[in-house]
Order: sequence, then C-alpha cells, then structure tokens
Amino acid sequence: MAQTKRKRSGHPAGKKQHSAPNKLTTPTAAMWIAGARIRTLPLAIAPVALGVGASTIITGGFGTINWALAALSLGVALFLQIGVNYSNDYSDGVRGTDEFRVGPPRLTGSGVANPKRVLAVAVIFFTLGALAGLAIVVLTGHYWLLIPGVIAIAAAYFYTGGKRPYGYYGFGEVFVFIFFGVVATVGTTYILSGTYNVESLVASVGAGAIACAVLMANNIRDIDQDKVAKKRTLAVLVGNRVARVVYVLFMLVAYVVAALVSWIYPLALLVFFTLLIAIPAALIVLTGKTAKEFILALKLTSLVGLVYGLALASVFAFSY
Repeated sequence: MAQTKRKRSGHPAGKKQHSAPNKLTTPTAAMWIAGARIRTLPLAIAPVALGVGASTIITGGFGTINWALAALSLGVALFLQIGVNYSNDYSDGVRGTDEFRVGPPRLTGSGVANPKRVLAVAVIFFTLGALAGLAIVVLTGHYWLLIPGVIAIAAAYFYTGGKRPYGYYGFGEVFVFIFFGVVATVGTTYILSGTYNVESLVASVGAGAIACAVLMANNIRDIDQDKVAKKRTLAVLVGNRVARVVYVLFMLVAYVVAALVSWIYPLALLVFFTLLIAIPAALIVLTGKTAKEFILALKLTSLVGLVYGLALASVFAFSY
C-alpha cells in the first residue's frame, strides 16, 4: 500500500506521461467508436442545421440550397468534433489527467491503446475536416475561409494539447461557444448564401449556449478529479455549486433565444417542447451526486441540443 502511494504522489499530474505499456492491447472497433464520443456529435450537427435553416431565408427555401456544400459543412463540423475528442483523449491521457477520471474509460488513459495511435487517429479526422473545408473553399471561391479553418483546427488541438492547453485554464466554454456556436452556424449560412443574417447570429447563441451546458455537465462530473490533476476547468474555478447554476444559466440562454425568435417566427414556440428533456437534465445537474447521473445529464443535454437545432432550423425553413 505504501509503495502504491509513493508511486502516485511522485509525479505532478501535469507532467506525468502515460505509463501502462503492459496493458496495451489491440482496441476493438467498439472501443474506437466509444473514443469518438458519439454522444457529443449532436453539438456538431445542430449548428450546421441552424445555419442551413437560416440560409433558406436568404436564398428562398430548401429548393435553392446547395446540398453538396451543406454536406461538406456538416463534414467539417463532425470531423473536427471527432478529431478534438480523440485529441483530448490523447492529451489528457499522456498528461496523467485521466488517472483520476470517474467517467467512461478512455483509450489512452486506460492503457488499451498506444497513445501515438490515438493521436494519429485525431490527426486523420483533423485532416478529413481540413479536406472538406478545402473543398468548400474551392467550390465557393471564398479563399479567405482558409484562415478561420486553420484557426479552428489549431483551437481544437490546443484545447487540451500543447504545453499550455487553454482548456486547463477555464477557457473551454469560450472555445465551444465560438466554434460550435457562432462559427459553425453563421459559417454554414455564409457558405450556402454568400452572406449571413440576424437569424443565423441569434440562433448561433442558442446552439453555443447548449454546447457550453454539455461541457459544463461533463466538467461538474469530473470536478474533484480535475482539481487533483490540476486541470482548471470553469467548473473547478467557480466551484461545484456555482457550476451547477451556470449550467442552468447556459440552458436558460438557449430558451431566451427561442423566445426572442418566436416574436418574429411564432412557430419557434414549438422549440419549448424540448423542455421535456431539458428540465430533467437540469434537475439532475442541480441535485446529482454520482458520475452515472452526470453522464445521463450530459446525454440528455446533447439530445436537447440536437432537437433544439433541428426544430429551430425547420421553423426558419418553413416560415419562408
């Protein structure tokens, strides 16, 4: 027992390298799929759907949408989301952060996969996202889009990668709001219509707020472990009780957006049916004590984000 304690306390959490080569196996397909964190993918789908819906107001309905560009936009969002998930798996694993993890085991931190292979998979998905983005640039002729594209990939990696990852200093929600809210929504509208509108801007706030809520639910679950690992997420910085309130505020922002949109698009009131999912999720976050409860809250919040995005996008499209 004493030997085990000395081993754990003899390294800083921020510098520890993954050290379980004896556990390395050949990960199954199911393990790799789990590593992609499928439950987070709605955060990539929702803002693109909102961007498509907002663009129909400019272009004149679904019939005028370039669906090839829409598919490429979705590809960029999904590939970057999966890429950042694998990159996060790799970076947290080699730092030793996942040694204290209470959520589902990860490829690197659990020792079932070679860290270099996990990083390679992350790079593959970042590359796929870059290629989809390049195709958009070529088809639209908007070569300046290469700049935000490069920034998005760099931001995805340095979220937990590099020597001073900003996700370890409380800026994770900023990244999520900007790239899985504003950039994905307004960017999709611009790609499809050559401009943007108020609808895309307002909707991007709702999508970004829900994405932040998902991240907050995840980080509240890991708050005690992240403190030990010296990972200063926003939840760690504000404390457990305040973090739960902040989660609710993020969700509230999304519904304030829906209420504002309903003044011009009355059908947007239908979005409030998603409260049937959002309220249970919020109650779990406010009262939850176990990792299992927060994992459920995370799944429910992701589902809210998907349904919210698809519903509001449909409101824009069918209100034309």
